[in-house]
Amino acid sequence: MSRPAAAPPAHPSRRWVLAGLAGTALAGCAARPRLVPAGPAAEMSRVRSVYVGTTRRYEGGLGFGAGRSAGIAFARYDVSVPPERQPGEFDWPVGREAPDPARHFLLAGGEIFDGARPFRADLARALAARPRSDREAVIYVHGFNNTFDEAVLRLVQLAEDFELPAVAVHFSWPSAGTPVGYAYDRDSVLYSRDGLLRLIAEVERAGVRRIVLVGHSLGSMLVMEALRQMAVEAPGSVARRIGGVILISPDLDVDLFRAQARRIGRLPQPFGIFVSRRDRVLTLSASLTGRRDRLGNLRSFDRVADLDVTVIDITAFSADAAGHFTLGNSPALISLFSRADAFEAAFRGDSAGNAGLAMGTVLTVRNATAIIVNPLLAQ
Repeated sequence: MSRPAAAPPAHPSRRWVLAGLAGTALAGCAARPRLVPAGPAAEMSRVRSVYVGTTRRYEGGLGFGAGRSAGIAFARYDVSVPPERQPGEFDWPVGREAPDPARHFLLAGGEIFDGARPFRADLARALAARPRSDREAVIYVHGFNNTFDEAVLRLVQLAEDFELPAVAVHFSWPSAGTPVGYAYDRDSVLYSRDGLLRLIAEVERAGVRRIVLVGHSLGSMLVMEALRQMAVEAPGSVARRIGGVILISPDLDVDLFRAQARRIGRLPQPFGIFVSRRDRVLTLSASLTGRRDRLGNLRSFDRVADLDVTVIDITAFSADAAGHFTLGNSPALISLFSRADAFEAAFRGDSAGNAGLAMGTVLTVRNATAIIVNPLLAQ
């Protein structure tokens, strides 16, 4: 596997920022999540399949690494979900620990497809097995410092905790998988725009009725760049092809986001943005640019007030060290947003139906809606 060239020494005034970014990221990943086979004799109570498109370099077997591929590969991963777990729990075998289907997320099977056609056929069968109204796909795009394995497992955890009714699809771009690989990761995001667009097209060809894009951290930049490119190639097509967008802790410059949104034109609806002012990773990321805010730790909703978006402020739930994936780590928040009616109403700004008001304070500023979620209402 090739490695990215070593970066030049950081400017002295920014060394503390890079060190802080590395320390914050390392605090939550002493042992990296990995896809461990369940074993032929394992008794698995529930298995979820994740369909994958990736621009990572293939490393043999069912594995993809940090290197960049000239094209896109397609795969499916079947993951066993432990039957007795609490929302937000995310366990896998560590070290020489024996795989235990009762406690761990484990690899139950999978396939690397020989091109797009068998991928589409397999996905089409999965969609056809569902009621016509449920033939939807959620395409999840991971963030900074993610290995291939942990991003697949994270999507399975989210799908379980939020009782995702759609088919789970993952786009995996070549993150270096290290907290000091930020520059490499940002370049990989731009490198992978065509790959994400190709995956969206293949999912559409498989017969899906609706696609929702979910981007986390730097993955949000990739989502927005792909949508912008889609709009450039076919003006007005984005809102017709994409049924919704959710950005979780987006590591994205606010001015850049506004420029992307203007170029896209009519945004897909719902368009939700989860933000937290306690997100330490985004605070450090902003420091690298010499600015105060990223989109994901926005302090003033006025900066996006002219856009048709729903900003959901979950600052009050960000109690962990980094605060960068609160939506997936907080049991209370998961419980609140796993209520399908409240979830849909919140993203649509449906305060008239009381669902938004049941979550906290609802503010409407020009075209945007902001919901400041109250932990007391998640009891």
